[in-house]
Amino acid sequence: MKNPSKYEIFTRAVELRSFTKAAQELGYTQSAVSQIIKSLEEEMGAKLIIRNRGGFELTAEGEAYLPYFEAIKNAEEALAKRQREILGMENATISVVSFTSVSRELLPELMMGFKEEHPGVDFVIKQGEYNSIRKAVEAGEVDFGFISTRFSEGLESVHLYDDEMVAVLPEGHYLATKPHLRMADMVSDPFILFDEGKDCNTVLEAFKAKGLQPKIEYDIYDDYSILGMIRHGFGISIQIKRIVEGFEEGLVIRKLEDAPSRSVSLVWRNKDTMPNASRAFMDYIIERIGTMANK
Repeated sequence: MKNPSKYEIFTRAVELRSFTKAAQELGYTQSAVSQIIKSLEEEMGAKLIIRNRGGFELTAEGEAYLPYFEAIKNAEEALAKRQREILGMENATISVVSFTSVSRELLPELMMGFKEEHPGVDFVIKQGEYNSIRKAVEAGEVDFGFISTRFSEGLESVHLYDDEMVAVLPEGHYLATKPHLRMADMVSDPFILFDEGKDCNTVLEAFKAKGLQPKIEYDIYDDYSILGMIRHGFGISIQIKRIVEGFEEGLVIRKLEDAPSRSVSLVWRNKDTMPNASRAFMDYIIERIGTMANK
């Protein structure tokens, strides 16, 4: 959000009849508002406001200058609005495709923060598995997308973060007695595999790299369906830690000493031809998501 000008601060204080209320509304301290108005008085060479117990009143000079300050404030707002329109930040729609953990845990906060700075933008959020995400980006159906880094080849991309994976068991499972596990512990029971798409699977490839073969009973696309099946004893799984957080009831979560990790990237077709608002949001994400993802 832009910093208010001295004219906006002055006129808002007059409207509210209070330095304190104006400061609270504009995100300043009361003393800062006082200093800004004092500076404006020095610039004008006249006392503009007289403070008293009831609040304050405008001097004759303050009354005379007020309509001009209001006109300047209105002109500043009109200029800022026109600038947003020119830069594509007014009435712009940003389209993004992602997968579950991003849609649930990261995107809402990112969208909210960006919209506070650019209230004229709207969002269209699509969701899918990695193959469909890639196809949507390649076809230009969306401006950019979140994807497993393994699926980013051939597209412009930037690595964002790595997701930790954990063992997920039903309550009362014999492995729950162990404080931590290894992937070799996960091959004796029915296993529910998260379906990442036909080209690769992070968990399955991690098993194969260790010469292990899990007993895959189910191959499910939806993360939360997998958690529900585990609660009902259909099997065990290895899941993204971020997905499980907040849904632990009826489950036992254990750290995997040799857990694989999922690398997450942002992908797009051509940043030069991307709408300004979408490019600005993508830059906003890249700047902030490292901190958010590691909370």
